[in-house]
This record gives sequence, C-alpha cells and structure tokens, in this order.
Amino acid sequence: MTTNRSNGSLYVHIENQIATVEFGHPASNSFTLELLNRLTRELDILSENDAVTVIVLKSEGEKAFCAGASFDELMQVSNMEQGEVFFSGFANVINAMRRCKKVIIGRVQGKAVGGGVGLISACDYAFAVEAASIKLSELSIGIAALVIAPAVERKIGVAAISELSLAPTEWKNAYWAKEKGMYAKVYEGIDELDKDLSVFTQKLSSYNPTALLEWKKVLWNNTDHWATLLTERAKITGSLVLSEFAKNALAKFKKK
Repeated sequence: MTTNRSNGSLYVHIENQIATVEFGHPASNSFTLELLNRLTRELDILSENDAVTVIVLKSEGEKAFCAGASFDELMQVSNMEQGEVFFSGFANVINAMRRCKKVIIGRVQGKAVGGGVGLISACDYAFAVEAASIKLSELSIGIAALVIAPAVERKIGVAAISELSLAPTEWKNAYWAKEKGMYAKVYEGIDELDKDLSVFTQKLSSYNPTALLEWKKVLWNNTDHWATLLTERAKITGSLVLSEFAKNALAKFKKK
C-alpha cells in the first residue's frame, strides 16, 4: 500500500533497538522538499535516541525504491534561491545520514534514480533485490549529480560513477551495483531479502552501541567538509536547473 499524499509520507517504528524509517510518495517515492526536510529531522532525532542502535531505511510499496527529486517541484523552481533551497534538501539528508550516530541499513526493493541513488550510497550497508536497478539521469535533464556525487563516489569509486553518470539514460542492474560496492547483498525477491535483513539487523543491534558508533566514525572519516561542500553543490545545481537547456528538457519529460 502506498501513500496518496502530495507531499509524501514518513513513518517511524522502533522495536528491539531497531528503528524502521519508511518514506513514500505517490510519484514513485520521489522527494518533495517537505519530505526531505522531514527525513532529515527524523534522522537527527533518532541519532540521539538511546533506545535505537540500528536504523533501517526503506520506501513504500513493491515497485520503485526512489525516483529522486519531485519532478513537479523541479518544474516549479523559478529563481536561484528556490533552486538552492530545494537541492539543499538532498544535501541535508545525506549529511544527516553521514553524521548519524546509528548504523543505517538500506532496504532497496526496486529501481532508484538520481537522489535515490544518493540515499542508497549514504547508507552504511544495503540489501537489494534483483529488480533494484540504478540510474543517474541528471545530465539528460540539464543538471548534474553534484550534491549526491561525494556519497556515490565514496561508495563505488570514480570510474564507476563516471560510467553511471555519463550514460544518464542507461540502467545499471543490481548485480553491477553490488560488484561496484553499492549493494552488500542482492536477492531474487523481497521475502528472501526481508528474512535475511531481519536476522542481520537483530544481530547488529545486539552489539556494543559505542563500538558501532566509533566504527561508523572510521567508515566516514574525512567527510566532515561535506557540511559545506554539499551546500555549495546545491547552489550550483540550483543555477543549472534554471538554464534554458534544463527548462526545455524538463518540459519534454513532462509531455511524456
């Protein structure tokens, strides 16, 4: 079952030290600015919650994991300030995931595009199904994956992000993503994935929370500068979406 709320939905369930954060939007689980801001706030809250050791990030439904930025909101950006604010939404989420004191596990049940790929990359570990193909489509609509690039590059490397981003209309399958390091495990179906995910998170949540925190700091070493870098990238992306090329490309996509 999926939400019909135009600004999306966000639900949190905590049980046995595991917090499950589920986001949704009727347009293939894409992100409005409001939903991005809500997710950032929730991650910050969970980061300080002593009753939580592990966070599972998932999306609603059985199809797309995340279609990236809300197409409708992209179309509505009319000035530099709006563009910077919108793309800062993704910057803030990725930074919240980076600085979160809890290990974040991604559950990817379907395709991911653009910002959705960025979210997966910012997870500390990710489970996926065979249908969880990925694509960085930004160049095809006149912008670039500037905000999420540091997270994606950190996970799969420069060569792989080049291959992914410079072919913006091509899907890379889940096994390609696993080979490059984005997914830790890939399953035939969601039932098998959820079974192993449950075992994995229960075991992980039983470990020393302080040890997990110290280890996460090591895994995210040398990323403190992202606090300013991603915001600077958001400003550049905000200017790109106002270009004539981007406006024309978005208008063509809207007609499809």
